[in-house]
Amino acid sequence: MQETVYPDVVPGPPRPSGIRLPSGLALPAGTERYEVRGAGAIFVSVEAGDVVTVRDMEGGQACELVAADASGRTDASILGVKSNSNASGLQALLSGDNESLNAFRAGLARRRIDLAHADAVRVFGNDSPAGDEEAFTITRDGSLVVAAPGGPMAIDGHDTVTPIQVMVRRARVQKKVKGAELPEPLADPVLDLRVKSATAQSFFVRAGEFIQIIDVDGRQCTDFQCFSARKLDKGIDNPLDVTATRSVLGHAYAMPGLHAKYYDQDFEPLVEVVQDTCGRHDAFALACYAKYYDDIGYPGHANCSENFNRALADKGVRPRAGWMAANFFFNTGVDAHGVMFSDEPWSRPGDYVLLRALTDIVCVSSACPDDTSPANGWNLSDIHVRTYSDKNRFSRAIARRVTPDSEPKMTTETAFHSRFAQHTRNFVEYKGYWLANSFAREGPIEEYWACRQKAVIMDLSALRKFEVTGPDAEALLQYTLTRDVKKLGVGQVVYTAMCYEHGGMIDDGTLLRLGLDNFRWIGGDDYSGVWLREVAEKLGLKVMVRSSTDQMHNVAVQGPNSRAILKEVIWTPPHQPKLEEVEWFRFTIGRIGGENGPPVVVSRTGYTGELGYEVWCHPRDAGAVFDAVWEAGQPHGLKPMGLLALDMLRIEAGLIFAGYEFSDQTDPFEAGIGFTVPLKSKTDDFIGREALIRRKDHPVRKLVGLDIDSNVAVGHGDCIHIGRAQIGEVTSSTRSPLLKKNIALARVDATHAAVGTEVEIGKLDGHQKRLPATIVAFAHYDPKKERPRS
Repeated sequence: MQETVYPDVVPGPPRPSGIRLPSGLALPAGTERYEVRGAGAIFVSVEAGDVVTVRDMEGGQACELVAADASGRTDASILGVKSNSNASGLQALLSGDNESLNAFRAGLARRRIDLAHADAVRVFGNDSPAGDEEAFTITRDGSLVVAAPGGPMAIDGHDTVTPIQVMVRRARVQKKVKGAELPEPLADPVLDLRVKSATAQSFFVRAGEFIQIIDVDGRQCTDFQCFSARKLDKGIDNPLDVTATRSVLGHAYAMPGLHAKYYDQDFEPLVEVVQDTCGRHDAFALACYAKYYDDIGYPGHANCSENFNRALADKGVRPRAGWMAANFFFNTGVDAHGVMFSDEPWSRPGDYVLLRALTDIVCVSSACPDDTSPANGWNLSDIHVRTYSDKNRFSRAIARRVTPDSEPKMTTETAFHSRFAQHTRNFVEYKGYWLANSFAREGPIEEYWACRQKAVIMDLSALRKFEVTGPDAEALLQYTLTRDVKKLGVGQVVYTAMCYEHGGMIDDGTLLRLGLDNFRWIGGDDYSGVWLREVAEKLGLKVMVRSSTDQMHNVAVQGPNSRAILKEVIWTPPHQPKLEEVEWFRFTIGRIGGENGPPVVVSRTGYTGELGYEVWCHPRDAGAVFDAVWEAGQPHGLKPMGLLALDMLRIEAGLIFAGYEFSDQTDPFEAGIGFTVPLKSKTDDFIGREALIRRKDHPVRKLVGLDIDSNVAVGHGDCIHIGRAQIGEVTSSTRSPLLKKNIALARVDATHAAVGTEVEIGKLDGHQKRLPATIVAFAHYDPKKERPRS
């Protein structure tokens, strides 16, 4: 009998899919993570046996802990230690007018905690290294307050306030009840409504009240719909219409800012978005409906549309087979081929959308029941709805994370916002701050000419600042930046790149040297500070890298008259240069008006290609600084300027912008700033050096200027062709008021980068419509930088 031959098989049971999640989404059962921002405080409920660990994330930051029992009485023994503080730092924070602590103040009142004679514990201090930790074992149930106190940072100092991380390891690990954990209320709720999984509920909201829709466990879609109560009384059941909304906004869904409203079919605005911690939603697909499930083989499946019909049955609203809705947290899109796709939501536990009712409305919210696709992360959970009184005030905000593991940070107003808001309402969100886009009276073109011919003032407080201090500060920066930091003297500034090992750019920015071991790094991205800290920790260097962005805001005063204006307001002591003595890429430390005025740092730097300065101050002094500069500037033609005019100026001047001219896939040579990489003269090693030598010797792409022989608008990413072949893409473009033509910065293949090369910019599919252009040297305007040097 012939022997049976069996096939080879992969032995053993199947393995689970390899999926790597940010640490905040992959914590072990019973472990929780929180972050206390600098000059902030949070609550954590604790039980006996819990272990609480606080960590000084950036170093040099004090931490205060106040534990209270159910009656609100503070007692350090709940932490298992003796009191060594009266929470004076936390009390100082609360005595100020910081609106971001309003919710915390309300939480103290709800818990009846009186800090007047607090029994507190203080850990860490000015000399604590980054990563320093203290652990406490909880002895009794109660509430724990964790604060990161601190005062204003001196403009020429480094005593900033930075975050504290809190880790809680629970003694009693319970099986998680879906939707059981909720974030702290934003204020005292009017309504607390749980929308159970696979259901929908309706509710009424008065004009001016706020609606917070919370994804408690993360990765859960929720459809939202509302109707004008006034129209319902007349038998008109017009819902908010996402197609009408999309057409009015020119965006898939409303977001905090100028374009924040959802409209009904009569173009009446019903709600506006005030805050959004997720930033990824759907606004073109229906709420899930019966036919959808029928057609994929799940007849009778629960669906949001039928749940809406049941929830609205007694509200005078006609049922629909498929409901149009604002589908919050639903991650969908349309690809380049016009095909709609969906994936898991981006929302994390506690993410929310905060809306404001613009009229009396009847609302309905669902917790989507789709378990047939990744739409809800394959794990259905609840949605929670809170409403708040119209007496509350909530700032417009979008959340952003520095890294996937970071806690979200909400958009804030800069310290100069109130002054610029006197001239415009056109603010846009830029990297966590609201910055003026343009001004009502002047407009971008007039603002542009004011900078070229007279002077402008603009808010650049969104720049990221980091204090790099300690005996190894120079060594760290010499190794992580491309410039030769050892050549930088006190009072000098240098523009430089920061690269990964493969030569791709992390960031560009300026470095100020305030002392032998004292530096201030000013860049465009929070991650540059994280990178510096990671490298320092890896190498064991004796250096602290602490964020000071919230402790130092700045305005740029730019244009031919900028020196004359600032001469009138900047006082400097004898050991510092006078304003008129400050040379290009130098700075001075002084005060506004006289020796007792608000302290400032003034650097002769800018982003316009003109003579100009940046004035740096603590946020508390921003109003006085602006007013002094504004008053002195009026006889010199000083105007406010926004981001639209700045973009025209910087493109003309050949100044690069993150995400356009450079990214982690481009090196400084490809970004047009090869001068920041002194490979021949810098004798110390630095990160990316070997890769940059290889890239310089074998260039693939080059940044060039383009003169465009057409008035048709050109945009970032437009393809550049020679014949049928694409040889590059536009990085930035503008219609130059000075040169009276369309110009662009572009990255092209080195083979075709010679000045004078004729190319074509592709529109539509890149072939059906072409715009003739010529490669020219950049910068288009003042390539020798004679204007800023003047």
